Amino acid sequence: MQIFGVDIGGSGIKGAPVDLDKGDLAQERHKVLTPHPATPEAVADGVKQVVDHFGWTGPVGVTFPGVVTDGATIRTAANVDHSWIDTDARALLGERLGGLPVTVVNDADAAGVAEMNFGAGRGRRGTVILLTFGTGIGSAVFVDGVLVPNTELGHLELDGHDAEKRASSKAREDHDMTWEHWAVHRVRTYLAHVEMLFSPELFIIGGGVSRKSHKFLPSIEGIKAEIVPAQLQNNAGIVGAAMRAAGH
Repeated sequence: MQIFGVDIGGSGIKGAPVDLDKGDLAQERHKVLTPHPATPEAVADGVKQVVDHFGWTGPVGVTFPGVVTDGATIRTAANVDHSWIDTDARALLGERLGGLPVTVVNDADAAGVAEMNFGAGRGRRGTVILLTFGTGIGSAVFVDGVLVPNTELGHLELDGHDAEKRASSKAREDHDMTWEHWAVHRVRTYLAHVEMLFSPELFIIGGGVSRKSHKFLPSIEGIKAEIVPAQLQNNAGIVGAAMRAAGH
């Protein structure tokens, strides 16, 4: 069974049909740049470009980098235009896609669902936390395999700032930090704070940095929880979005 998944990020909008039996992309993903400003109308145009690239005519799952309620309504928008807040994204995207059925889900929640079913979290019990490091930091918290939605742990306070302003991949690039410096002085501090609050058995590190985990994970010491890279890497959000669309 195939369902289309789209992952809206701070820098790119990417998507592809997903083979839900395998938990993997059925075709190579297509990506367009996220518009700036990332207004609802402009982002909806980007999503349409990605879906139209494949000539897709079925259900579509779409991730969003913020709190999403009822598979439709946007409640926060830290890394896109604030005009998204209170937007019915399901209705907007459905209209832009010519009436296709659309399901919208928090981006990290989608990635977490994919990793728990097909990736690094498969079969794991207890508390598992997936953290995506990209333009911001997304989070997905699972207790015995059950998702606690919209946790948004990237906005915990760290050194007097939003954690994602200190420890995201964008922060590393903006401040020209080496991978080791970022891992030791930013990511480790953030993981220690999250571990103090939740005492997870497992951290799964996702987002674009997951494919470069060898550059920074070995430098992170002093964390009791096991730390592993996401197995689906940066495709996890696309897969999870499709899974959610299939569920709805």
